[in-house]
Amino acid sequence: MAVPFSCAYTEKVYGNFKWIDIKDPQKEDLDGIAKMYGLDYYQVKDSLEAGHLPKYEKGDDYNFLILRAYTHAFHYKSNSITDITNKVAFFYNPQMVITIHRADFDFLTNVKPQQFAQSELLIIYLIHKILRTYDKPSLVLSERNEHLERTIFLRTRAKVSLEELYFQKAHTRIIKKLLLITQNVMHQVEMPKPVKVPMQDVRDTVLNLVLNFEEEWENANNLLNSYLNLDAQKTNGVMKLLTVFSAFFLPLTFIAGIYGMNFDFMPELKTRYGYFAVLGLMAVICVVIFIWFKRKRIF
Repeated sequence: MAVPFSCAYTEKVYGNFKWIDIKDPQKEDLDGIAKMYGLDYYQVKDSLEAGHLPKYEKGDDYNFLILRAYTHAFHYKSNSITDITNKVAFFYNPQMVITIHRADFDFLTNVKPQQFAQSELLIIYLIHKILRTYDKPSLVLSERNEHLERTIFLRTRAKVSLEELYFQKAHTRIIKKLLLITQNVMHQVEMPKPVKVPMQDVRDTVLNLVLNFEEEWENANNLLNSYLNLDAQKTNGVMKLLTVFSAFFLPLTFIAGIYGMNFDFMPELKTRYGYFAVLGLMAVICVVIFIWFKRKRIF
C-alpha cells in the first residue's frame, strides 16, 4: 500500500479491524498521517513529542491514548522520564488501531499470530505488554535496595556513595509518578461491555505496580536518610573524641603555660620538688577528668 510519508510502516488485518503500526515518523510526515487516517494533527504531533506524559482523549470517531514503556537498560544515573521510558501512541476505534512510536518495542513487532475478536482486545493486550516492561525494574530496584541496606547497616567494606543513593531514589520516584499518571489514565479509558473484565485486570496490574514502586521509593528514601544519619553519627563520634582529648589537655596546657612564663620571681621554679609536684597535679587532674567522664557515661 502506498503511503504519503516515508517511515517504517506495517499493516495487519484481524478479522473485523486492521492494525497499522508506524515507526519513527518525521515532523514532515505529520500532516500526511493525519490526513490519510482522519486524525487530529495536534494529537499526531503529541504522539511524536519526546517527553509527553500518558494521556487519554475520547473523540467522536476514535480514541487517543499515550502510554510510556520502560525501555532503557537499568542505569542508576537516569533521572528524567525520557532517559528510562519511551512512549507509544494509540489511535483506535472498532474498525482500526494505529500505533505510532519512535523506539523499537518487541511487543509490537513480535505479536503472536492470534486472532483478536475486536480492536479493544488488541489495545488491552498491548497495554498489558507495556505494563510488563516495569516488572524487571521493580525487581532490580528491590534487589538493589536490599544490597544497599546490608552494606549500610552491616558496615561491610563495600562503599556506598551519596550520589548512588540519590539516583536510586530519583529513579524510583520517576517511575512511581509515571505509574500514578498511568493509573489515572487507565481509569479514564472507556471500553465496551464485552471487554470490561480484561480492562479491570489492566487496572489491577497498574495498581500492583504502583504499590510496588511506592514501597521501593519509601525504602530508597529510608536508606538515604539512614545513610545521612550514620554519616552524621560518625562525624559526631570524631568530634566527641576530639572533645575528650581537648578536655584532658586543656588544663594541662594551661598549667604548662603558666610555668612557661619568663618571670624572675616565680617561687615554684626554685622549689626542690616543684617539677614533680606539678607532674603530680597534672596526673590528679587527668584522673579527676577520667572519673567525671565515666560517671557521665561519655565513654
